[in-house]
Amino acid sequence: MTIELQCPTCKAPVRWDESFPQRPFCSPRCRLIDLGAWAAEEHVIAGREDDEQQLFSDDLEQP
Repeated sequence: MTIELQCPTCKAPVRWDESFPQRPFCSPRCRLIDLGAWAAEEHVIAGREDDEQQLFSDDLEQP
């Protein structure tokens, strides 16, 4: 059974198997477009503002 999805960038059909090594994208171009969107912060993962502070708070020296 082969699963077929849509490329998240251009919506072209993509088979989820070894014949599409760029999956879930249809091409290296669509993969780079998506990477650029993450780098430009067009895509974000929701979180609280204080999450980053808690993550790095142990790295700082206490006065």
